[in-house]
Amino acid sequence: MKKVIIIGAGPAGITAGYELLKRSNDFDVIIFEESNRIGGISCTIPYNGNKMDIGGHRFFSKNQDVIKWWDRILPKQGKQSYDDKILGRNISLSDNGPDPESDDKVMLRRRRVSRIFYKNKFFDYPVTINWNTIRNMGMLTTLQIGFSYIHSVFHQLKEDSLESFYINRFGYKLYSLFFKNYTEKIWGVSPKVISPDWGKQRVRGLNIMALMKNIFYKTFSRNKSDYKIETSLIEEFYYPKYGPGHLWETAAEEFIGMGGKIQKNTKVSGLRTENGKVISVFTEASDVLSDNKKEEKADIIISTMPLKDMIIGMNDIPPYIKDIALGLPYRDFVTVGLLLDRMNLKNETQIKTISNIIPDCWIYVQDTEVKLGRIQIFNNWSPYMAKDPENTIWIGLEYFCAEGDWYWNMSENEWIKFGTKELIQMRIISSESNVLDGHIEKIKKAYPAYYNTYTKINEVKIYLDSFSNLYCIGRNGQHRYNNMDHSMLTAFEAINNIIEGRDDKENVWNINTEKEYLEA
Repeated sequence: MKKVIIIGAGPAGITAGYELLKRSNDFDVIIFEESNRIGGISCTIPYNGNKMDIGGHRFFSKNQDVIKWWDRILPKQGKQSYDDKILGRNISLSDNGPDPESDDKVMLRRRRVSRIFYKNKFFDYPVTINWNTIRNMGMLTTLQIGFSYIHSVFHQLKEDSLESFYINRFGYKLYSLFFKNYTEKIWGVSPKVISPDWGKQRVRGLNIMALMKNIFYKTFSRNKSDYKIETSLIEEFYYPKYGPGHLWETAAEEFIGMGGKIQKNTKVSGLRTENGKVISVFTEASDVLSDNKKEEKADIIISTMPLKDMIIGMNDIPPYIKDIALGLPYRDFVTVGLLLDRMNLKNETQIKTISNIIPDCWIYVQDTEVKLGRIQIFNNWSPYMAKDPENTIWIGLEYFCAEGDWYWNMSENEWIKFGTKELIQMRIISSESNVLDGHIEKIKKAYPAYYNTYTKINEVKIYLDSFSNLYCIGRNGQHRYNNMDHSMLTAFEAINNIIEGRDDKENVWNINTEKEYLEA
């Protein structure tokens, strides 16, 4: 049997191990995971009966193979969930699907509402020029946005940065209001130095005809109630009963049941290469301080670890490749979980919720006066994420920072006080007494970034592909801002290549280079 080592137990790593053992009996597979959790940044963190989703992960894909894979692990609900029953909500149910009230292995059908919170008002996400935006912004600002957009249509900039990418598609005025400062908050640098690749991968420009149609119907339609909720705000997605980690933990159990092995708290610190192949990896216990390195030989290596960390741990690396790797940037991430007794934000939509809290899954915070980037309301992802969803609101405050900076080094108590202070400043809560409990989670290298030496990433790709038995998959494995299903698809392609004996890896790298997931 061939020995396969997979580095990382996130979506890509678990998918790769599962698929390899499901499709063949010719491989002995072990996954090394640095942390003590399954799911990477798609893990679920339990805390005092509540559960945190790190980053917020909706299960949505345009790829039927991915959808079928999810459904095989956690079938779609066949009966109403807790909040469906309480609210009398009618949703599409799957024939013979599990009952969320009695079965844990179940995927819920959820309604997504995501909005932007700016100057104490809600705007659509993705940003849309509709009647709600006009009312919130005022007619003068809206006209400025319109003229700025028209100017951008006829005076396109050279698209050499994320800033010029945004301006070409939205005009400078809308860019300055909704993109510039928020981008700097996320990435810690100006959009002027970020590659336009990120925007090309994630964002679609304004649809001017849809814009005019929206305004026309809002102005002249007799049935004004049709526009109380913009349909662009709402879409359905699937979500595991206990968060995304629930699916990956279940898939990991099935992988182990097929004979696979997962070794947690094991960091891969280096790879030994020889004659165009990776012949072994060096591991060490990540929860032990003493020298405990081991060398593990393998026939095939599948890596989801950050490219920077992997390359600097390889022998005989050409200096120019090492320099590129050292310059690859990442953004680190802190989630502050706060248990609240109430929020001041009123539910002015027509969407029913338990205790009539606002229906949002995500709230994007545009205000520059606070460092907070996004708010998750876990109750709305799944009622089973909160211990007491009728009397408490379990939220996650998301902050973007750099490992080792002042924010990253704050203690849990300092982070809880900091997040609470910003919520009070934004008038989302009234006082510290509204906070009943709190917990924080820090995630290293959560987001691969598109500046510095990223412009030379193709040289790294070519070099890594020269190792015939090395496959780089997933978000960090390819230094690409993938959705979860894209990471899975890189695993599918890598396993296809291994089983079919295909040497070319272009199909693995080509995932998520199409434009099918663009935000409007």
